Amino acid sequence: MANHKATKKDARQAQKRRERNRYYGKTTRNAIRKLLATTDASAAGQELPNVISMIDKLAKRNVIHKNKAANLKSALTKKLSAPAQA
Repeated sequence: MANHKATKKDARQAQKRRERNRYYGKTTRNAIRKLLATTDASAAGQELPNVISMIDKLAKRNVIHKNKAANLKSALTKKLSAPAQA
């Protein structure tokens, strides 16, 4: 355990950040799952910008890497636009 006052504070802050990041990450993953499970194309089309925004925020907060965010957004867009083409 930390011995210095500043190090103890840093440990508390890191714990808070970790919990916050886990919450945002889990919420976003659940939103992605819900979006992929949606059968209604119009509802999925309306929800897609919200999910993409959540992914962008994760990348901005450094919870996920920016390239992972780009890959997720690309895959979601491809997956949701495929039935419209076929």
